[in-house]
Amino acid sequence: MRNKNNRVQRSLFSWRDYFGIFFLIAGGITVSFILFFTFADINFSNITAGAVITFGNVFFITLVCTSIYGIWRNINISKPVNRILEGTEKIRNGVFGEEIQMIHNTPGNYNELDLIIENLNTMSRELKNVETLRTDFIANVSHELKTPLTSIRNYATLLQDNTLTDTERTEYAKAISQSAKELSELITNILRLNKLENQEIFPDHKDFDLSEQLVQCILNFDDRWEAKNIDLDIDIPEGVQIKADEELLSIVWNNLLSNALKFTEEGGRVAVSLQQSTKSVTVKVRDDGIGMEPEVQKHIFEKFYQGDTSHAAKGNGLGLALVKRIIDISDGEIRVNSAPSEGTEFTVILPAG
Repeated sequence: MRNKNNRVQRSLFSWRDYFGIFFLIAGGITVSFILFFTFADINFSNITAGAVITFGNVFFITLVCTSIYGIWRNINISKPVNRILEGTEKIRNGVFGEEIQMIHNTPGNYNELDLIIENLNTMSRELKNVETLRTDFIANVSHELKTPLTSIRNYATLLQDNTLTDTERTEYAKAISQSAKELSELITNILRLNKLENQEIFPDHKDFDLSEQLVQCILNFDDRWEAKNIDLDIDIPEGVQIKADEELLSIVWNNLLSNALKFTEEGGRVAVSLQQSTKSVTVKVRDDGIGMEPEVQKHIFEKFYQGDTSHAAKGNGLGLALVKRIIDISDGEIRVNSAPSEGTEFTVILPAG
């Protein structure tokens, strides 16, 4: 059988092997018969004549058997293997998502080659998803980097105008500083998320006061609470201890509080609560802001996903993805409950010890 892949120097089936096995079997059986009749009380001439007939019979029977085996091998091994080779060649060339046809259609009849094909198909689908994510990631990163860089470039150009007043120069300089801050935060979050996803950051679990941490995070947003005249409803009992990574969890609370502030209208209300049980602690952050559609809630923890497609609310879609990853590696759980115009509630459940 001629193999289509010119890089294969020795196929699984070849005529040389075919005839080699044939002559080995035929010769072995014939010699065995000759030895048997040699020690039997039979005329030698009769032995010789019988040996020739025996060899002919063995030749014919072996030829039939090896031909049947060759056809079976070609159908059940060589063709599926060539199919697998074609599939792996496509994957090698960057063509993902195309599935290799299974040998047997029902899982109960699968053999080893079926399992290899099934694994290759799964790998091909996952590679396609990874490629899609990679493409989307590059596109989103490019967009998010371009926005602050364009702002910095435009304001830097305006600052070159000698007719500007001191007030205008100060205003433009602040705008450049704010865009540079956003750019720095974006890069920092990308690096953090990349390290978390690649398991390059390992949680440092230590006992600390979760109540105190939550209160401190809320106080860090004090100016923004007052600027939007937001009513705070805080229900945080004192002295709730937890064993977790304090630094990573501060990122979680800061992101959830920042989102609550961002999407709550002026004069609105934000509630933060902490509850403790014997096995877990539960933190809830609720706002009465714009809320989310059910479809948005399905994707809210994906990288660069923003429910506000107009990008009217500032953000890069990395905050909640970072939160989700931190909660996952902390052996916790995060839930979201929201409805349009009714606000949003994030619930974080962490093991107590």
